[in-house]
Amino acid sequence: MKWIASSLFSQTHCILRSFRVGRLCTAKMASSSSPSGGNSVVPQKSLIAVCQMTATSDKEENLKTVLELIACGTRRGAKMIFLPEACDYIGESKQQSVDLAEPLNGNFVQQCQKAALEHSVWLSIGGFHQKAPASENQKLLNTHVLINDQGKVEATYDKTHLFDLDIAGKVRLCESDYVVRGGGIVPPVATPIGRVGLAICYDMRFPEMALALAQQGAHLITYPSAFTQPTGMAHWESILRARAIETQCYVVAAAQTGSHNAKRSSYGHAMVVDPWGAVVAQCSEGTGVCTAEVDLAYLNKLRGQMPVMQHRRTDLYGKVNALASSTGKISPDDEPIYPFGHVKVPSAQVFYRTPLSFAFVNIKPVLPGHTLVATLRPVVHLSELSPAELTDLFTTVQTVSEVVKKHFGASSMTVALQDGPEAGQTVRHIHVHILPRKKKDFEDNDDIYDKIQNHDKGWTAETRFRSEEEMAEESKQLRQYFCDS
Repeated sequence: MKWIASSLFSQTHCILRSFRVGRLCTAKMASSSSPSGGNSVVPQKSLIAVCQMTATSDKEENLKTVLELIACGTRRGAKMIFLPEACDYIGESKQQSVDLAEPLNGNFVQQCQKAALEHSVWLSIGGFHQKAPASENQKLLNTHVLINDQGKVEATYDKTHLFDLDIAGKVRLCESDYVVRGGGIVPPVATPIGRVGLAICYDMRFPEMALALAQQGAHLITYPSAFTQPTGMAHWESILRARAIETQCYVVAAAQTGSHNAKRSSYGHAMVVDPWGAVVAQCSEGTGVCTAEVDLAYLNKLRGQMPVMQHRRTDLYGKVNALASSTGKISPDDEPIYPFGHVKVPSAQVFYRTPLSFAFVNIKPVLPGHTLVATLRPVVHLSELSPAELTDLFTTVQTVSEVVKKHFGASSMTVALQDGPEAGQTVRHIHVHILPRKKKDFEDNDDIYDKIQNHDKGWTAETRFRSEEEMAEESKQLRQYFCDS
């Protein structure tokens, strides 16, 4: 084994040293010392295994290698194993690539599902050659398949950015000649190690996609790859570190390495980059596995200390949106407690959340269905919000209002924001009141504003507060509009 020294990567100028992989199952784990703190429904620290291999056109031999890598990662305690792009095979011609493709329920994916179930481990099948629909004659899909520890396919993503290189008289390497371009970004998938954003290889050159995944709540972004030698030497590590730094996500990049056939070879250097931009694990030449620790407390602390997402000037250059993607589903239980000024709101009372806002039920509602929406970041005044927070807050208010109106059978809505104590704000945290309205719920419509201002004042021992059970039950009813379960 060879020692390698990494660069200075932390504010305390700590030096990270890591082993590089020589042979299968010989790699050492390399990780930075990470601060602890915070809680989540997933473990704060989880081990992942990132794989490197040299696929050929021999599907049977490739599958054997894949299963060995999965077994190796499992033995070392990984909760999730990441395999590279084209781990099923790399064809010697475009026609062979198309001919060897299988459906999603074909042998290759089925064998991987069995391995996931056998080892009780999640798998990222980084790039699988999937047969395209009959309408796409002589083409295939480059599909990233996520399999859970029960052997079920949790999500699939079809590569959206295709690598086309056509230099007249010199070289032509056009993925679009035989691959169908994917049509959308898949929202980050909740896994035991955090929310995983799916991408493939060439996608890494497009920061907009990474930002869209981060804004949808990703903790990790994956770039399983078969990077060419020249571009790998020039750009591989630089791009991966840039994507990690700008999104404050872990970046996980399994890789193909070495010579696949007489015409094609890959750069390798499978690696994991932490949210600070430090390479915390890396493979050297040859087939192998490296492991790294994903620390969500460390990630959340970095995001808190350097809240770049909240500092974005979307009023100047717009916001990156995943247009062909549904909103990323972030479980309200992703955090056990939500700070609301001096109040701590249990997650059971939160029925909807986004990357920047959350909605919760009221301990003393003025009307049935009186709910609240607040920013995740505690600020007192509207003027303190970044453009991104402001947009997210009112988009959340719009979304929640429609649901509350429907659920409580209202015909109208009152939406009120109190900015400062003179406006009736008793909790020093910017928030919006949402009240579903029905005919004659107040003798005079303006009475509602007096009720909002005074509904949580003058509490006594006789004051009728709703119990935690009552609030949790109402939250549960409202969650059904937003969550799968």
